[in-house]
Amino acid sequence: MHDFWQLLLTDYTLQVITLGTAILGALCGMLGSFAVLKKQSLLGDAVAHAALPGIALSFLIIGVKNSQMLLVGALISGLIGAFWMRGIVTKTRLKTDTALGLILSLFFGFGMLLLTFIQKLPNAQQSGLDKYLFGQAATLLKSDVQFLFVVFVAFVCLLLLFWKEFKIYTFDSAYTQTLGFHNKAIDTLLTSLIVVTIVLGLQSVGVILISAMLLAPAAAARQWTHRLENMVILSGVFGVFSAIIGTVLSTRFSGVPTGPVIVIIAAILVWFSFVFSPKRGLLFRQIRRYKNRKELQVFKTLDLMYRIALEHKTPHHPHHIQILNDFQGYSKSALKQLEDQKLIKIESQQWYLTKEGYQKAAKLFEK
Repeated sequence: MHDFWQLLLTDYTLQVITLGTAILGALCGMLGSFAVLKKQSLLGDAVAHAALPGIALSFLIIGVKNSQMLLVGALISGLIGAFWMRGIVTKTRLKTDTALGLILSLFFGFGMLLLTFIQKLPNAQQSGLDKYLFGQAATLLKSDVQFLFVVFVAFVCLLLLFWKEFKIYTFDSAYTQTLGFHNKAIDTLLTSLIVVTIVLGLQSVGVILISAMLLAPAAAARQWTHRLENMVILSGVFGVFSAIIGTVLSTRFSGVPTGPVIVIIAAILVWFSFVFSPKRGLLFRQIRRYKNRKELQVFKTLDLMYRIALEHKTPHHPHHIQILNDFQGYSKSALKQLEDQKLIKIESQQWYLTKEGYQKAAKLFEK
């Protein structure tokens, strides 16, 4: 761990790359929360694949690899894909998942066709477009990080400015319209922010993996909270954590690409959240079920004892423990809990209801 942090604090190139991926992780995490809650998890995947033909066409037009122009092409193509998908959903009877699948396969197929064509050109060697498939964070420059930071600040300001609209629209778009808000404008703005974030991440993470950066932090954060503001913040933190750890780990092991390592760290966070989150985690859910079964067993045992006690004139009449043997819910631990709660008294292999136990049973089980 000492070497880990020393490398991060002393290597300037690593600092630039790490800061860039951390900003990207924060952006993806925050905006991914809205995509997850709107049940549009494939949106990031579709937009990322839709951006590929834009990158290829930009290279064909300008003839050289210019990162800024390639990203402009990716942005235009991604926006066309995103809003084309919206049009399919609103103008036809097709569902969102079908439209996403159509856009994803159509644009990605066209993009791969263009890449194949570019490989046969004389200047194909300088294209380097294959890097946009899987990403290459090492190509991030200081100017790229500065631009990412400006975009991050601008997007945070937009989220704060339109927070109320985004929040209501995410959970109930129909109610948003009744309040007088323009649903189409809100959806266009939110989708545009997500598309821009995805395009900015293509250089670092690539077309194939950027959707995981968008969804994994949000999926992990969803397990820890029920409030949107907490989820957005926590998702951003998870995105930053995944980016920093993934970037440094990929640097420590030469030849390991940064994007896949970041995604693996994010996936580990999702797994950890699914298992260990107190409210939704599988582990605590099983613990709660176990406790509920134990409590139910205790209540069933108390109910049986109460029914037996009603058959006698004296509710505190002693009974032999063997009378409970045929009862399916009976267990020694249930008796022990009832005795600890002072609801029953056990003496010489005989039990009887205490005054407190009889009153509680009458209150619980009498109609």
